[in-house]
Amino acid sequence: MKAPYQTFEQIQTHYELEKRLASKLKNSNREERKTLYSSLYDQMFQEIPFHPQITRKKDLNDSKREVDRKMRLVSRFLKPETSFAEIGPGDCNFSIEACSKVKAVKALDVSSEITQRNDLPENFELVLFDGCSIPLGDENVDLVYSNQLMEHLHPEDADTQLQEIQRILKMGGKYVCITPNRLSGPHDVSQYFDPVATGFHLKEYTYTDLRAAFLTAGFSRVQTYVGGKGIYLRFPVFVVETIEKFLDAAPLKLRKLVGRSLPGRFLLGAIVVGEK
Repeated sequence: MKAPYQTFEQIQTHYELEKRLASKLKNSNREERKTLYSSLYDQMFQEIPFHPQITRKKDLNDSKREVDRKMRLVSRFLKPETSFAEIGPGDCNFSIEACSKVKAVKALDVSSEITQRNDLPENFELVLFDGCSIPLGDENVDLVYSNQLMEHLHPEDADTQLQEIQRILKMGGKYVCITPNRLSGPHDVSQYFDPVATGFHLKEYTYTDLRAAFLTAGFSRVQTYVGGKGIYLRFPVFVVETIEKFLDAAPLKLRKLVGRSLPGRFLLGAIVVGEK
């Protein structure tokens, strides 16, 4: 059993609630989802006090390690004059850390429950939105970052959000997107019960999927980094896509074995960086 769960009953309670709420999202229309993202995630955090995002928020050492790990990747894109936006900031610790390195930070989230705090820097702004349409002007920011976000979006909304991110980026601006790879999944709480994601990971992607989606959304160039634990390297696109093609055709047991091995996690932890 993985931390932070203390009992199997906690995992099952989380799974059953999340699967039920996710079903509402999957079967909703775009108009309904403008309020559903916020209300359903608020309900999740209120009813599951042992949710990993909540328990990590209380563990200061774990939170610091997570912020340091993220910063090892993102710092290469940050400058003092950068206008930075994080989508899905969770506890906001990373966005707050970025405030000391850039001109302005905007943290965009659908839920006020997980983001509530009173230690916000002057150059930090929390923006609540519907999970799809971003309430910022055209060419407004230099760098957009998300970690474990895209898989939570309805596929229709994921495409729209990518277009919105491309719109708010300044020319030459970048979007750094980290999302778990479908080939080593599922990665939500349903991993304990189901062969594919059935919880709030409404769709898990491969790097190949993401690259195609970024180009369709209007990004001029897409790069990939691989790695983990704070170590990230630029990697040839064709190598990652070849590995994914092989694993996608492999039997499920072999795919899981390779995907969850140390080399597999390294190579399938592809990070997509789209440039406007």
